[in-house]
Order: sequence, then structure tokens, then C-alpha cells
Amino acid sequence: MRRMSRPIDFKIEKRLPNSLARAGVISTPHGYIETPAYIAVATKATVKGLLPTQYESFGTQAIIANTYHLYLAPGEKLVEEAGGLHTFMNWNHPIMTDSGGFQVFSLGAGFGKRLSKFLPPEVTPEPAVAVYDEDVATSHGKLAVIDEDGVTFTSHNDGTLHRFTPERSIEIQHALGADIIYAFDECTAPDADYEYQKEAMDRTHRWAKRSLAAHRQNIEANKRQGIYGIVQGGRYGDLRIESAKDLAGMDFDGYGIGGSFSKHDILGILDQVNRELPEGKPRHLLGIGEPEDLFIGVEAGIDTFDCVLPTRNGRTGTVYTRDGKLHVDGASCTKDFRPLDPECACFVCASYTRAYIHHLFKSKETTALILASAHNLFFLTDLVKRIRQSILDGNFAEYKESFLSRYQI
Repeated sequence: MRRMSRPIDFKIEKRLPNSLARAGVISTPHGYIETPAYIAVATKATVKGLLPTQYESFGTQAIIANTYHLYLAPGEKLVEEAGGLHTFMNWNHPIMTDSGGFQVFSLGAGFGKRLSKFLPPEVTPEPAVAVYDEDVATSHGKLAVIDEDGVTFTSHNDGTLHRFTPERSIEIQHALGADIIYAFDECTAPDADYEYQKEAMDRTHRWAKRSLAAHRQNIEANKRQGIYGIVQGGRYGDLRIESAKDLAGMDFDGYGIGGSFSKHDILGILDQVNRELPEGKPRHLLGIGEPEDLFIGVEAGIDTFDCVLPTRNGRTGTVYTRDGKLHVDGASCTKDFRPLDPECACFVCASYTRAYIHHLFKSKETTALILASAHNLFFLTDLVKRIRQSILDGNFAEYKESFLSRYQI
């Protein structure tokens, strides 16, 4: 294999005719990601309820961690001192970190609004300094205050005041040491009007340039980390396409598509967005990845997905099966001695029944959350693996039809 000029490289192995679907391989300093692929969400450097050895055994190729949460605890300096995320969590496979933008902007009811008038002029926290100001934390009832340079926000943990700029987000991600990092972006509220979505998108593009410059100027980081830009534009198709065009002209190593709180805002125009992005660079769909979404995304040219729902659903008693979602904590499972999914090859389905897991949920046993989450993560990981193989075999359309005709949404 040829030597990479950058730490992230993407090779397309097969394209489907009359479709944007493709199978490929993303090369990173910590290994390869065969695409399409599901990226497990490890918000605080852990996939909730599971051990790294477990999701590694499921075929999980990569994880995505959360810059905002890791910045608050344990702090990027401690992670850096530990040797970076890979060493800190003992995961010697590819890692992504998001920019922290989604979490910062979604913290309060006022997220997406222009609230800078509520920020007292005398409160000017340094990027790495957390202060607490009761008036700021309580008077406006919001947690994020946006200005052109960045965003000032109060921690959801203790009300301390913090500051993210594009440069600061990149600095934190450099310290965390993921293989793939993301430009800092502004996520808008789903009900924001067109004018504000346009304003926020333009600001995101300016922040993308600053994020890219901050990364490229760090020679050592450039040797070990790639950077993705993020397409924005909310629920407006023309803005999404404009955003993709603008970002395509920037020298990113790949692209993320996100920034909406409803998947229906973006799924319908994914193919149009992806046609504007460079074909030879990977595309990641942020925060969307239930079974039915995976087929739509792959067909529209998405290479990787992440979504918190597999473990979140698992913790609340909902599991995926080939016949649709099953509420294993429901009464119908009380005396059901079948596996969660009789056709699933995960260790949960090989060893436990619906009745047993139902009993664990009703008894409020932690094991219930672990087993349901493990099954869901395996299910999605295996599904995307099968989708990839269907592309390589040239029968994607047939596999999609056979799966979705049975899967009850």
C-alpha cells in the first residue's frame, strides 16, 4: 500500500451504478475502517455499559468521543498526559472526536438564538479558564451565548462559565489525540428561521476556515490527525447544498453532515449534498443511524455513521430485531423464551431469552441494560457490515428490499 501523504486516506473499492453507494477503506494511524461502517458512540471515552473488549469483539472498527464532555471531565490535559485517548481507554483502533459544537449549542432552550446581549461585558473568561458568575448562569435561563468569535457557555454540571472558539476546540482535540477531529460548527435550533440558519451557516464556514488553519499550523498534529469539515444549513435544502459547495472548496480530509435535531430534515437531501462534496473523501453522517436510516444514507453516499440510540434504546428496554423494534420490558416478553432475535449471532442471543432479560428489567438489574445495549450495538454493526458486503457483491438493492420489507418501523 502506498505511503499516505496525510494521516487519513480513503480508497473506494466499488461504486454501485445509478447510485452514490460505495464501499471503501479509510486508513488512519490506528488502523483501517472498512466502509460503510457504524462508528460506536463513546461519549466520555466509553460506550455506555460495555467494555472495549466487548464491542471490539462485535466487529466495531472505530468509536467517536465527545470533546465537550471530555473537556469538562477529566479535562484534555489529563488525557494528553495519559498518552491520548487511545492509551487512556486502552483502545488501539481508530477514534473520532466531534468538535463539541452540538453539545454546547443544544444545552439550553435558547440555543440557536442571539443571546449575546445577556452576557455582561465584564465577564471575559480566558479559553482555558472556568469561572462562575451567578447572574450569567441564572439571569437569562440559557446555557449558550453566541458571538462571532465563538460561544460562551455554562457547564451543565455545575454552572461554571467556559469559552469555546474554533481554535480552542481544535486545541482540545489535539490534546485528546483522536485520529479524526472535526471543525467547530454552530448547530442551529430546528425551529430557527431561514435568515438565522443562513447567518449561522455563514458563521460556521468562517469557523471552518479558522479550525482548518489552527489544525494545519500544528505540524505534529497534522502528522497524526485528520480533520473533517461539517455541512450545516438546518432543514433548508438550498442552504445545505450551499454549505457543501463552500466546504468542498476547503482542504479538509473528509466531511461530516449534521446539525439537525430531526433526521427528516436531512435524509431527504443527502444525495444532493453529497454530490457537491469531493468524491474521493469520506463522508460521515453525524448522530443518525437507526436500521432504516442506514440504507438511505448508504444509497446517498454516506460512508460512516454514528448514533447514540443503540445504547440509549437498550437502556430503556428497546432492542432491534429483524422484525423491527422489540420492547423487551413489555408484558409480551414475560414468558417468551426465544432470543431477542433468533437470527442474531451476538452472545446475548446465543445465551439469554427475552423472558430472562424482561425479568432483569423489571427487577431493575444493571445487567439488563448491558445485555440490551450489547445486542443493539452488535445488531447495527453487523447490519452495516452486511450492507457493505451487498455493495461488493452487487446486490445492495435486493438486500435493502429484503430487510426493509420485513423490518417494521
